[in-house]
Amino acid sequence: MIRRLPFALVLLAAASAASAQAVRTERALSLDLANQIAGATVAACTTAGYAVTATVVDRAGGIRAVQRADNAGPHTLGASYQKAYTSASAKNTTLAMMEGAQKNPAAANLVNIPGFLLLGGGVPIKVGNDTIGAVGVGGAPGGHLDEQCAVAALDKVKDQLK
Repeated sequence: MIRRLPFALVLLAAASAASAQAVRTERALSLDLANQIAGATVAACTTAGYAVTATVVDRAGGIRAVQRADNAGPHTLGASYQKAYTSASAKNTTLAMMEGAQKNPAAANLVNIPGFLLLGGGVPIKVGNDTIGAVGVGGAPGGHLDEQCAVAALDKVKDQLK
């Protein structure tokens, strides 16, 4: 017995298949831009008197650039990477995530995700609504200060993020 599908259902299935893309186009963070962001971040913090490390990652959390200021502590390497990874993964600032986890008991479990670090200093790199990477900063005397350096660096390259 052959069963016939309603015409509207066939059209819906065809439209869904047509809208699904087998190959997607994504914007990617160039090495040159990643180095500019890392350098501008370290420079912003150095000007403020903080010896930091800045790590820039791509959308998948892969390291694109790292710069460590003179006298930055050894712990700043890992912290800056984890903040960048967390920010790129969640597409949010780590400061906002930390504050959310402190206020919402359900979000407190985010600290249990391997590689996540819920301290201020991770900022997503966006082109429009697309997160193409993140910058993480470690070493200033407070995550909010790490974040300020990252935001200042992204402001310097904002014309390239279009």
